[in-house]
Amino acid sequence: MLFDSYSSSALQLANRIAMAPMTRCRADHRDAVPNAMIAEYYRQRASAGLIISEGVPISDRARGYLNTPALWNEAQAAGWKPVTDAVHAAGGKMFAQIWHCGRVSHAALHSDGSAPAGASNKPVATQTMIPGLDGRPVPVDCGQPQALSLQEIRGVVGEFAHAAKLAMQAGFDGVEIHGANGYLLDQFRCPAVNDRNDAYGGSLANRYRLLLEVVDAVAAEVAPERIAVRQSPYGVANGMVADPEPLVTYPWLARELDRRGIGFLHIYCQSTDWIHDATHSMMPALRDAFHGALIACGGFKTAAASEAILARGHADLIAFGKPFIANPDLVERLRRDAPLNKWDAATFYAPGEKGYTDYPTL
Repeated sequence: MLFDSYSSSALQLANRIAMAPMTRCRADHRDAVPNAMIAEYYRQRASAGLIISEGVPISDRARGYLNTPALWNEAQAAGWKPVTDAVHAAGGKMFAQIWHCGRVSHAALHSDGSAPAGASNKPVATQTMIPGLDGRPVPVDCGQPQALSLQEIRGVVGEFAHAAKLAMQAGFDGVEIHGANGYLLDQFRCPAVNDRNDAYGGSLANRYRLLLEVVDAVAAEVAPERIAVRQSPYGVANGMVADPEPLVTYPWLARELDRRGIGFLHIYCQSTDWIHDATHSMMPALRDAFHGALIACGGFKTAAASEAILARGHADLIAFGKPFIANPDLVERLRRDAPLNKWDAATFYAPGEKGYTDYPTL
């Protein structure tokens, strides 16, 4: 089942294996244009049925990390075109994950020195990297955010739509809206972070208003069936507090996405346990609410574990993260039940080819 093709109204995928989005920091921060090394990295992994790119900032202020390739101008779109061409030439499909880091950022990462944007002024107790005086990355606490004004919120919606338009210009097969893991759209969702008293705070519908406005704006540029939305139920990354009513919150959003005809709902389990539990009610609840493709991500390392959730009908695609970093031929290794290369965490965000394009294949 894992190696069977998957067909939706918009896409034909060679198998049900997705490469999860993973930040790798191999671009030049000054222009954020993808380079030939990035194209080679994704080409090597194009046997996945679907590649979801690393998070791609939609504006300069959306950046939260050093050296992330972006998608807010024509030069960046032109830089992504050789990447998508390489993936397509190798038989793969690829979505761009469009991303606003929100308060998980620092003014030194923004060309105009602007403060991080947030749902509120509440800072996050985590770190990022900024350029040091000698050019080397320096770890710092994330900066004090400024709550977005209503006008700025409208601007963010427009930036997501513009990035989606550029993604299609760059040859991507679709886009994923990053609404998970404590970044801007998730910050609006989280009642412990979002203390607004306007139309974007308070009720569940208000806290998801920005995400749904982004979905609608992106759907004006990309066919809805080529859009994915990522969520992280029970997640506490980047200063989030676990949702107080997850079995209300996430099925509610799933129904809203289903009503809009969105093609993919990508569910990331940060704790790597509940998504594998056949008795847990979250994935069945999402299945009842959403009739597009469900992507399950979190702790999958073997074909057997993946087949189990597919057989239960709780997911249509399985996304693998770190195993794809160290195993460009992960699909074939899973098919043969072959040993997997071990990843080198020290090279996850380091510059250069080491730990990026030099892992061996079978």
